[in-house]
Amino acid sequence: MTSGDLRDAVRGRVLERGDDGFDAARRAWNLAVEQPVAAVVEAEDAEDAAALVRYARRSGLAVAAQASGHDASGDVDGVILLRTGRLDGVRVQERERLARVGAGVSWGRVLAETGPYGLTGLAGSSPAVSVAGYTLGGGLSWFGRKYGWASDSLRALDIVDADGERHRVDESSDPELFWGLKGGGGDFALVTSLEFELRPAPSLYGGRVVWPGDRGAAVFEVFREITDGAPRELTVWFNRFAFPGAPPMVALDLAYLGDPREGADLVRRVDGVGGAISDSRGPVPVAELGSITDEPTTPRAALPRAELLTGLDDGLATEPIDPLITIQIRHLGGALAEPGSGASGALAEPYLLQMLGVGSKPDLARESRTAQARIAERFGAVVAGTKPYTLLTPEETAADAFPEPTLARLRELKRSRDPRNVFRANHPVLK
Repeated sequence: MTSGDLRDAVRGRVLERGDDGFDAARRAWNLAVEQPVAAVVEAEDAEDAAALVRYARRSGLAVAAQASGHDASGDVDGVILLRTGRLDGVRVQERERLARVGAGVSWGRVLAETGPYGLTGLAGSSPAVSVAGYTLGGGLSWFGRKYGWASDSLRALDIVDADGERHRVDESSDPELFWGLKGGGGDFALVTSLEFELRPAPSLYGGRVVWPGDRGAAVFEVFREITDGAPRELTVWFNRFAFPGAPPMVALDLAYLGDPREGADLVRRVDGVGGAISDSRGPVPVAELGSITDEPTTPRAALPRAELLTGLDDGLATEPIDPLITIQIRHLGGALAEPGSGASGALAEPYLLQMLGVGSKPDLARESRTAQARIAERFGAVVAGTKPYTLLTPEETAADAFPEPTLARLRELKRSRDPRNVFRANHPVLK
């Protein structure tokens, strides 16, 4: 590859090693992940993205598409990194309850557009995450218990195939590719825009309640009680925090898709714990959904690990977590446990454990990985062993996410649609 050839092939900005701004342009949102790409291209539009794919195909190179790189794995040595930030169109069709968004659009932007209509997409906890990457990986939403995976709400995709040709894909035009892109990742085509169903959200209730760490057992018991009988419209997460320089804390995050008075009644048990440090529960505008957890929206070095849980163990409320900064248990179930329409499949496990360490220094990173492995082993009796594709770590592969029949089907799809391996997903299905 020569810089002149690539710059002649596309209209967008091209940055290669040695260029000013290259290191910043190739950086993943998670600063603990290195991205040793050969070049970065900022596509002007969908046709420019298609031109890049044609260039990569004839040059024997691969393309990895990222808006922000939240789920980057670092498996991009020598790859051309396509930044999709300029594919930023958003169109809301209120009557049809549909949204059409470009591959560079974040969930915060979508919710700001749909909220005034009393509608929501199946967004997760962070407004900074891109709709495309999140949805192609499945997408675990606050409202997944009611409506399933975010990928199951897809109605159509605009894509560039491995020959550099643009197509619109839906259930009728190409059912197999559509199935694979609904939760199987970006290994089969380059998605330039998505069309998905919106859900009614005339009112929401939610917030976070925080207590001192010594209330962990009591809060965990309330979490168990609420989730045992929760309606599908209610999602509750249990958190333990051990931030540097701060005392240990425990918290519950919750979101209810319905009338705030009903939501408050459903979580009334929370009031019985007592001693709360803070309590932000109340009506939540759709556009402010990200305020519930108030996650960082700027890049940082983090070491995540996720495990699906077949049940709850009381020790999760008291097990030492140092040097991790958080562990979280999300309630799943509901529609997520039912067969979906895409590769994500059904999640039989009722809970998800997420552990987060700091990856800014090598010694601390090693200690965090050791702590995560210790906790996973300690609670092995309730750890399922598989995990959602969208939450795989850089060390894990697609085989850790999909059952063998699904993985075999995804691999055959890859071989048939991209035999030259033009597209590089965060976690390729062929590894």
